[in-house]
Amino acid sequence: MAERNPYSARLPVNEQRDHLMVQVAKLYYDLDRTQSDIAKELGLTRWQVGRLLTEAKESGVVKIEITPRAGRRTSLEVELQRYFGVREAIVVPTGDIETPSLIIDSVAQAAAAHLVSLNPKPALMGVSWGRTMAAVARALPKDWCPGLHVVLVNGSTALTTTTSRNSAVAEEFAQSAGGSATLLPVPAIMGSRTTRDALERDPIIERVLRLAEEAPVVCFGLGGLTHQSVLLGSGYLDENDIGRLRALNAVGDIMGRFVDQQGRITDRQLDERTIGLRLHALAKKERVIGVAAGEDKHMITAACLRAGYITDLVTDEGTARRILEETA
Repeated sequence: MAERNPYSARLPVNEQRDHLMVQVAKLYYDLDRTQSDIAKELGLTRWQVGRLLTEAKESGVVKIEITPRAGRRTSLEVELQRYFGVREAIVVPTGDIETPSLIIDSVAQAAAAHLVSLNPKPALMGVSWGRTMAAVARALPKDWCPGLHVVLVNGSTALTTTTSRNSAVAEEFAQSAGGSATLLPVPAIMGSRTTRDALERDPIIERVLRLAEEAPVVCFGLGGLTHQSVLLGSGYLDENDIGRLRALNAVGDIMGRFVDQQGRITDRQLDERTIGLRLHALAKKERVIGVAAGEDKHMITAACLRAGYITDLVTDEGTARRILEETA
């Protein structure tokens, strides 16, 4: 008979607990494992994993640095706000940094600081998923918006194994805030429009989509049309789809919806198979926060700005400069 894992009943104390805390933090922050994966691997509950991560922050085992306002590229922010009319632009300096993961983390920290600073604090917020949004979730401090209800705004169930946290992003936003999450446990893209229509008519799915419509604040990551796309990695698209979308002048996706340089849907048939918030619904929101990290995102970010989909932009200085250079 297999020996019972000593951590499955209750968390240990003393040095054994410290060791476990470091192990959990390393898996989560350095190896990009989900809380569910860590719980299964270590024989813990997800609640215990979350508790250890919180303790790791509070005790100084994990230190998350938020980019200070003085370190921002305010001249680029002003240009973006003047040219595109956005309410707020936050541009993070990157200097000589070229490592994509470091750029994502820097932008994510700035996005987390921006969310914390929202006034008034929202009671309901919609979020998307993906690498950038997972990084934002990791950077949020404890109890930043007590009672917040977080809703996932687009389908998230992956078809293949992926390191992206997908639906877990909404859960982690809610956990850090001290609130609750409503998920959208369906694929991002279906095989046919009739299947998508049938799913969206289901009372449970319909209720989630209605919550997404009602959310006054939405935050999402912008997806470039590259071979690193999370939709490609999650099994929804293949290399042929990427080539076809490029031929249709797509520059990237917004919540899984592929658009051209003006923010117009490029592939109607694909869009009709996509589950989630429609782009026209963004015009009704009080705040729409787009987060873009890396120069491969400059075209989709510019498209989002031209179409007026976002009120707030958080990005890095390389992306900001490319946008402004190409729109001058």
